[in-house]
This record gives sequence, C-alpha cells and structure tokens, in this order.
Amino acid sequence: QVQLVESGGGLVQPGGSLRLSCAASGSHFSINSMGWYRQAPGSQRESVAVITSGGTTDIADSVKGRFTISRDNAKNTVYLQMNSLKPEDTAVYYCNAVVTFNRSYWGKGTLVTVSS
Repeated sequence: QVQLVESGGGLVQPGGSLRLSCAASGSHFSINSMGWYRQAPGSQRESVAVITSGGTTDIADSVKGRFTISRDNAKNTVYLQMNSLKPEDTAVYYCNAVVTFNRSYWGKGTLVTVSS
C-alpha cells in the first residue's frame, strides 16, 4: 500500500504562484511515475503534469510555460510549481503515483482557488 499526502494548495490572486508537494510513503514499492491531475467543479479530472522516474515530463498544453513538475526520487516527492495562475486553474489538484506492477494510487486532493 502507498500513501500520498499533498500540501500547498490555497487561495491566490490571478498572476500569483503556488507550489504543490506530494510525498509518497509505504513499503516495498518502486515508483514508475508521479503526476498531478485536477478536477474543476462540473468537469472531469484531467492530467496536468506527469514525470517518470527517469525525469521525462508530460505537461498539459493549458499549463505549458506556466507550470513545472519536478521530483526528488530520494524523498519520493513530486512538486508542481504553478506560476501566472489564472482563474481557470481553480480546481482540486490530485497527486497520482504509478508504482510496481502498474498499481495506481491517488492522494485526497488539495484545493487551489485563483481569485481576486
């Protein structure tokens, strides 16, 4: 079993920045990839950014150039640096980890609200 704990959400004004963190813990697992997804009210969950254990990233077009994903393999932690935030970035952001045998785990989510 793998537990994911997210932090860093909150309220920010348009144009502002936030940094999300997600730490994975558990036993006997190897992480293949970690990523961030988001779900706005009335919308489906969508991929924001994913990073593999080798460092390959996949960033959604809607956030490309504004969001950066990174990870610390030693700490089993993934980060999402969000700059130039827009009201349409408002959503619950979920951390995801794909581990050994392609098992997928989700965090509980952290709310990001972009509003003046």
